[in-house]
Order: sequence, then C-alpha cells, then structure tokens
Amino acid sequence: MTNASFTVRAAVPADAAAVAHVHIASREVTMPYLPPRRRSDAEVEAWVRDVVMATSAVWVAVGADGRVVGYAAVEGDELNALYLLADILRQGIGSALLGTAKAYRPDGLTLAVFQRNTRARAFYARHGFTVVDSNDGSRNMENEPDLTMRWQPVTNSTRTDG
Repeated sequence: MTNASFTVRAAVPADAAAVAHVHIASREVTMPYLPPRRRSDAEVEAWVRDVVMATSAVWVAVGADGRVVGYAAVEGDELNALYLLADILRQGIGSALLGTAKAYRPDGLTLAVFQRNTRARAFYARHGFTVVDSNDGSRNMENEPDLTMRWQPVTNSTRTDG
C-alpha cells in the first residue's frame, strides 16, 4: 500500500534493526507502565530477526524519508505486533498496517492488548475487534492484565445483533 507520506511493504531481513527500534521506542513512549525492559537493543534486534521474521508475516511502514516508522506481524491468525513510532500516530499508518494484516488473514484475526492500553483498545475497536477474553496478566511476561480481541469479518453466514 502506498500513501503520499508512507508505504507499507513486506519486511526483509535488513529491516530487523529498524523494526527492533520501532518496537523498543513505541513501548517505552506509549506504555510507560510496563516494567523496565530486560533485553538490550542487540537482543531485541536478534529476536526480531531470528524469531519474529522467521515465524511471522511482517510488514513495515516506511515514511517518505525512507525511515521505518511502524510494523505489524501476524503468526497464524494472531496479530502478534502492531507498533508505530510515537511521532507518527494518527496519520493512517496503523490503519494501513492493520488493513494489510486483515487482507492477509481475511477469515479473522486475534490479538492480545494490555487492559491499560486504552488507546490501542479504542483503535482496535474502531477497526471491528471485540473483546473475547480477559486475563490477570499471568499469561504474559510483563504480568500486565490483558484482553484478547477478535476481528471476524461479517459475511452472509455471520450472525449479527442487528
């Protein structure tokens, strides 16, 4: 997908450092309630390269200046990551990345989001995700209460409330 200010494309191994930077910077700015990170920049980059990119479909959003400003990763039918640099929020980039993930998994997507991440929860709700489960934090390494949200496309065979 291309917009005048950014492009969404499949990630390549050379993007690992930039994706790691987006991951680290986004979490630090948008989720200050998380415990201090225990991994170095190099360890996060290795995780992106050796785990995320090896097991998931990954897309990056690249700004007009060539800088990677966001990324999304889908493994199976789970959106494992959607992170943006804080200085580019509310420009349609997150929506474009999410749209790419939905197109990749048109039968539906599941994700986990921290309960305190109200901005992300509202973003996903605007994009058709609904809460299907909640947890006290025992299932994530941050020990932060989370929600499972699911997007299921409406089809002729899908029951609706209306």
